[in-house]
Amino acid sequence: MTQRSVLVVVFDDMQSLDVTGPVEVFTGAGRLGGDPYGIRTASLDGAPVRTSSGLTLVPDCALTEAGTPHTLLVPGGNGTRRPDPRLIDWLREHARHAERIVSVCSGALLLAGAGLLDGRRATTHWSLCGHLARTHPAVDVDPEPIFVRDGNITTSAGVTAGIDLALTLVEEDHGRDTALAVARHLVVFLRRPGNQAQFSAQLAAQTARREPLRQVQQWITEHPDADLSVENLADRAGLSPRHFARAFRSETGTTPGRYVERVRLEHARRLLEDTSDGVGQISRACGYGTPEAMRRAFVKALDTSPAEYRRRFHPYSPRETAR
Repeated sequence: MTQRSVLVVVFDDMQSLDVTGPVEVFTGAGRLGGDPYGIRTASLDGAPVRTSSGLTLVPDCALTEAGTPHTLLVPGGNGTRRPDPRLIDWLREHARHAERIVSVCSGALLLAGAGLLDGRRATTHWSLCGHLARTHPAVDVDPEPIFVRDGNITTSAGVTAGIDLALTLVEEDHGRDTALAVARHLVVFLRRPGNQAQFSAQLAAQTARREPLRQVQQWITEHPDADLSVENLADRAGLSPRHFARAFRSETGTTPGRYVERVRLEHARRLLEDTSDGVGQISRACGYGTPEAMRRAFVKALDTSPAEYRRRFHPYSPRETAR
């Protein structure tokens, strides 16, 4: 296989882990898989840059000397808020020539500023998704997944999502065995599915202002296996179903049905990760009723089956039983 080159753009006030995380993954793939990546870092003028944590990074070269890489990686950090216009100009002119373009965290803001995300679906750190959508309305911003691929451009969420994304690229380039060896060496999961939510159902939704609705939210979390129909939840809140559904969405930012889906999925994920319970038992405990219903929910939300999810994330990956 021909060596793949990786060019990492570096700049002042970037987040160091956005660079070192993926670079450790790519470097590990070469060391453990026997087919190294050609990794270079480059700043605008080739001068050292100071990260947001105070670390100083000395790049290999200036961007003007870097050439066209196979994979271009753009990190995030506070430096993306008021970037040097020359960096945006360089991205606008040169990034399109790379075979793969990857951003970590708020690096998506730089890609968007260069017009590279116009008409594309993208994500960034959850706290910046609203900002990205407002300042770049031509970008289809999805605030939930940990990374999003649209064509040859992949954008990812906060910090550790860059490691997940790099592992995904290594798996594509060198196969699962190499990616798994790297993940084990770094003591991380092989990879989280790209459309796994950035944060939990409780954090994804706002907390309702009114006490009855807050109590219903808590009850849903504590009883995922119960009858969580709008009618039953409305009765618990002392409201009509229509009034409850309208008020719940207004105060939490999501529908009762969507909130229930997230809670059940999150609960099922935890049981798959932390217990050896069979899929049938977990599906009942989470309110799905049957393994097939739970499988459909996982495929829809995470693009993977419960069995595959457990294989990736359970420390011992026990053999499944449908008890």
